[in-house]
Amino acid sequence: MGYRELDLDLPEFHLNLKDELHKFAVEVVRPAALALDKLPPQKVIEKGSLFWQTMARMYENGYHTIYVSDEYGGMGLDALGIHIFWEEIAYGGVGFAVSLGCSCFAAFYAEMICTDPLIEKFILPFVNCKDASVMSCWGITEPEHGSDILMPGTSHFRDSKITQQLKATKKGGDWILNGQKSAWISNGPVATNCALFVNLDPAMGMAGGGICLIDLDQPGVSRGKPLDKMGQRELPQGEIFFDNVVCPGDQMIIDQQSYEAMTELTLAHANMSMGAYFTGLAQSAYDLALQYSTERLQGGRRLCEHAWVQAKLFDMFTTVEACRSFSRNVMVYNMNNTPASLQHSIASKVFCTNGAYKVASDAVQIFGGLGLSKELPIEKLFRDARAGLIEDGSNDSLSIAAGNIIVQEVYHP
Repeated sequence: MGYRELDLDLPEFHLNLKDELHKFAVEVVRPAALALDKLPPQKVIEKGSLFWQTMARMYENGYHTIYVSDEYGGMGLDALGIHIFWEEIAYGGVGFAVSLGCSCFAAFYAEMICTDPLIEKFILPFVNCKDASVMSCWGITEPEHGSDILMPGTSHFRDSKITQQLKATKKGGDWILNGQKSAWISNGPVATNCALFVNLDPAMGMAGGGICLIDLDQPGVSRGKPLDKMGQRELPQGEIFFDNVVCPGDQMIIDQQSYEAMTELTLAHANMSMGAYFTGLAQSAYDLALQYSTERLQGGRRLCEHAWVQAKLFDMFTTVEACRSFSRNVMVYNMNNTPASLQHSIASKVFCTNGAYKVASDAVQIFGGLGLSKELPIEKLFRDARAGLIEDGSNDSLSIAAGNIIVQEVYHP
């Protein structure tokens, strides 16, 4: 069905990209996401499963290099192209979008630091991979720390009584890692490396952290079973444990002096991506509901002929368009300005996930009893949307963090 493009200056390249990705999302991503949704989580990640087949298709197309510059063989897209990319992939399955986004975390950080050893170890093998056998994850959430670990700039973040559970201790020129990350680590059960957030200086609280790039296929690393969850079941998530794991000194890329600033940048990047993902989910739910309303007979008329359905569809339409406009603007601004506006990224994530949940809920209502059936995709979209209100920081906690930033900009007691 598709949406009307309101940007009259959108280059032909972006229009072609949108068409290519939309076709791929509908023909490849959505069927795989629906099929995987019905499987136990262990079956999702089995060798040769539809998860691996679909990820390999994306790798073959070079989609995994979305955040890698063309200098190293990546897609080299601009900010608008990246938003279009994520919106369309998530249109097919937001869990796959999150998995693909997390797969490039180590390469993303390695390109920022840009030393030859990091390029050789984390960028080139990833770019050259065509079968999804090289995959990263973002190791931040812990059993005792969820959204609170994503609140830089707050007094809580600098409280010495509260620190990350995963500790890094210096030994010679290397670091020794001990602790664990929680069951909510996206790609945790399948990733080969990790952009890992650790604590270096407990006296500084959460602010005393560091970020290292770590090989997960080494002694001392173990994993829990993949999480059995309500939504985004095509996205493998699970615990990772570290028992005297060695991190080479040159792979501790961020120390406690720059950790808080890098956490802000990471959160801004993750949250603006979530805005794009859930715009895609909202569009998908709206399109399905609109199409169904033209087919379903009720009370002697098509559903779409009933005034209450038209009013609901209009409200859904308005929400989707607002999500797209806002999240696009935030991504374009933040990918072209340093520092990024964290409050805008958070606002994009909160607004678009709330919007997607509302649109998916309204879509279920339009489908009626069939909206509750697992035979149709709308029920899955509703569950997937609900997860968005919690992942990458719960909307409640993120709102507090963004409110704190907004107040600090104008109020200095």
